[in-house]
Amino acid sequence: MKKEVLLKFGQKVRDERTKLGLSQEELATRAGVHRTYIGMIERAEKNITLENIEKIAKALKINIGDFFKS
Repeated sequence: MKKEVLLKFGQKVRDERTKLGLSQEELATRAGVHRTYIGMIERAEKNITLENIEKIAKALKINIGDFFKS
C-alpha cells in the first residue's frame, strides 16, 4: 500500500506540471533528474529526497512549502 504523503506529493507535482503545460520529460530536464523519475514520483513509487524536492520545486517555480499545503 502506498503511503498517503507520497500520493499527495505526487499528485501535487502532476498538478503543478500540467498547469505549466510541461511534459514529464520537460520537467525532468528543468530539474536535472531522469525523465522516468518524475513519473515514479507522480505514481508514488519513489520516496523522494529533500534535495530532489528542492530541484523540482525550482523547476516548477514554486516554494517547497507549497507541496505540503492542503
